Amino acid sequence: MSFRPLAAALVGVALLSGPALADEKLPPDQQAKVEEILKKEGFTKWDEIELDDGMIEVDDAIDANGKQFDLKLDPKTLEIVKRKAE
Repeated sequence: MSFRPLAAALVGVALLSGPALADEKLPPDQQAKVEEILKKEGFTKWDEIELDDGMIEVDDAIDANGKQFDLKLDPKTLEIVKRKAE
């Protein structure tokens, strides 16, 4: 039994799937808009804001009550679409 066809198929799939999207910094103007929204939503501080897999991710956002969340925002509307309590 030869594994060459399987190996060739796996390499082909890897090439067709394209490069993995790495975490990216937001442009300064969009960063400022996200920070403004976070403040309006009652968050007082946060760790990182980055674009990851097509969504804006905010790590370790702290609200006015001291609760910590990871957030995901829609990059087009800047609406918070997911809040995960830490």
